[in-house]
Amino acid sequence: MTPADTAPRILTRDDGATIAYHVTPGKAPGVVFLTGFMSDMTGGKALALEAFCRARGQAFLRFDYTGHGASSGAFEDGTIGRWADDTLTALDKLCEGPQVLVGSSMGGWIMLLAALWRPRRVAGLLGIATAADFTVDLVPRGLTEEQKTALERDGVVYVPSDYGPEPTPLTKKLLEDGSNHLVLRDDIALDVPVRLIHGMKDPDVPWETAMRIADRLRSRDVEITLVKDGDHRLSEPADLERLCATLDALLGHIEDTPPS
Repeated sequence: MTPADTAPRILTRDDGATIAYHVTPGKAPGVVFLTGFMSDMTGGKALALEAFCRARGQAFLRFDYTGHGASSGAFEDGTIGRWADDTLTALDKLCEGPQVLVGSSMGGWIMLLAALWRPRRVAGLLGIATAADFTVDLVPRGLTEEQKTALERDGVVYVPSDYGPEPTPLTKKLLEDGSNHLVLRDDIALDVPVRLIHGMKDPDVPWETAMRIADRLRSRDVEITLVKDGDHRLSEPADLERLCATLDALLGHIEDTPPS
């Protein structure tokens, strides 16, 4: 039985909701993978990073936000704030010592929020197609007037998805809550090393978003990798090799840098 086949462990939040997770013991800094919107911890990037960390002897955590994957709750009840709070719960209860947060798409936004809220727990950040502020900067412009009317009237609208047969539910609550957690309107007060990977053919999150994030970050140790033919998922074998190599270099950089 491979690690991907084993049943997840369950963490119960104080409010009774449950978070499903897999943890791999190892050395610090640990690595925490934060999934994207409507994704879960069984995807290619999560499993590739888990295998990489196991081989390197690095601690690793992957988990599902509430309303995602094997965790409890309905997806439609979720918000950026709720999923960021799930991340803080996982950091506080499942991780020891400093962590490198790796966030994919929406997980990249949550990665930045978690780092701002737990700066002493975060040693570095690695964002993949980071969808910072997407509920304000990207979602509204992609909706038709009819969809906007339905959203206002019903509190939810279902839009076609390029990533599966089921439509994507977008709730008014999600969009309103997202406005309370924006990170690109002011300086991002983080000083840790940050690595950003973004595909230049990403149809969902423009690669210029990575530039905006770098510009807002206070840290001077920021590197961006643009993949000319890269899509949003960046899950092809070459993409996964690049991701693991980037994480390896970031971990090595952190390990070689004396604490300030």
